[in-house]
Amino acid sequence: MSNQTAVYEEKMKKTLAALESEFATIRVGRANPKVLDRITVDYYGTPTPLNQVGNITVPEARLIEIKPWESSLLKAIEKAINTSDLGINPSNDGKVIRLVFPELTEERRKELTKDVKKKGEESKVAIRNIRRDAVDVFKKQEKKGEFSEDVLNDLLDEIQKITDKYIVEIDKKVESKSKDVLSV
Repeated sequence: MSNQTAVYEEKMKKTLAALESEFATIRVGRANPKVLDRITVDYYGTPTPLNQVGNITVPEARLIEIKPWESSLLKAIEKAINTSDLGINPSNDGKVIRLVFPELTEERRKELTKDVKKKGEESKVAIRNIRRDAVDVFKKQEKKGEFSEDVLNDLLDEIQKITDKYIVEIDKKVESKSKDVLSV
């Protein structure tokens, strides 16, 4: 791989990593503390990630417990969860907040699968846009005489192979996450 294509491959890697972290926040039938990653709590006037204000555990397959380091945060955490798109009502016993994850309905699983596919398509578009940017840059460099037409063709082949590799990776991730969502 040439230095010229390495920059673009790095951007494609970041796109794939962003997709993976998006998928981690999609709720499946089991409790996964990653679904709380995007939730922030008002901690003395500062929006703070939930995992930085308390201990998050998964004592059972469909239960998450949040034990704040300060009991004064219970109401703020509860409010943050209620205003999030999680769709789960927290229960608060004065010490711990519990989130019980109900079984997903067939309809909800299908919705989530569509969402997974949509996110996969968006990532593929991002990958193709990175390829397009690379191609534009390479063609301009060739026009300026920075390298020959043969070198340009080699670079175009290389960037296409890298693009194909990441498109296949995205398809694998989408398929895997879709199976995960659909499995009961």
